[in-house]
Amino acid sequence: PYFVSMARHNEFTINLAYVSVKYSSARLRGKFVPGFGTYMNANYTNESLSLRNIVEASAGVKLWQNKNIWLDVGVFGSPYTNESAISKDHLAYTRSFAPEYVPYYLSGVKLSLPLSAKLNAYLYLLNGWQQIQDANANKSIGTQLEYRPSDYLLINWNTYLGNERSSQRTEFGTRYFTDLFFIYTKKKWSATACYYIGSQQRTNLPNANWWQINLIGRYDVTDKISVSGRVEYFSDPEEVHIAPVTGVSGFSSYSSSLGVNYKVAENILFRTEGRTFFSDRDVYERNGEAVKNSNLLTTSIALWF
Repeated sequence: PYFVSMARHNEFTINLAYVSVKYSSARLRGKFVPGFGTYMNANYTNESLSLRNIVEASAGVKLWQNKNIWLDVGVFGSPYTNESAISKDHLAYTRSFAPEYVPYYLSGVKLSLPLSAKLNAYLYLLNGWQQIQDANANKSIGTQLEYRPSDYLLINWNTYLGNERSSQRTEFGTRYFTDLFFIYTKKKWSATACYYIGSQQRTNLPNANWWQINLIGRYDVTDKISVSGRVEYFSDPEEVHIAPVTGVSGFSSYSSSLGVNYKVAENILFRTEGRTFFSDRDVYERNGEAVKNSNLLTTSIALWF
């Protein structure tokens, strides 16, 4: 119940199917990515019907002919955390808690600024925290610094600042958020880790804070077979994002996972992953009873062309 990227249980289904259409020229570019599946159904419930199938949709212009500075407008994939909705791009099949509780998508204006050969900056003016249709009259600001010291290492630092008051959360005010992550790939080893912390202002209440940390690794046993593992911790004691389905107060949980990935062909990936969740509170549910732990076994086939 705590994940939009895997919101269904005990069934065969389509998690995410999408088509990516791109256009580019010397000074113009565009992208349209409609999507379908259980991920879209779970993650876009707050959007109006005509917007619920947009993974990305944007148009951009290069501001100067001799400088690689771009201004894009529309719906973008989010820079926050080390994972996105596209499973084939990640070391483990399932998503961590981290990306589930930051935006998977953003709507607004994006300015891309290359600062050097290894450092890029991005500035965002946004409708809000994962909102295509704005929930209030305010705009939010996001920043991203992307540093590539070598071909096998990426270091990324992001921030977010915005008013998150809405008809559902009238007590909310300004939200402050920052995350830092790295992605490393060299020879047979790949690894990524992410740490973030957020603080939410509330009317007549102290700020509510939440945070998480995760580490994911993968080792290529052969050209076709690899093994992935994860450890993580997520804490949201004031229920900014998670209200436990069992009715207890506050949410916190560890998670660990182990998966096997088999590359059937260059564009087909078969994966099986086992995952265990454990908490000091009865935040999980099994057979109608509140429990401190939960287990998940999932299998997927990803195809792209």
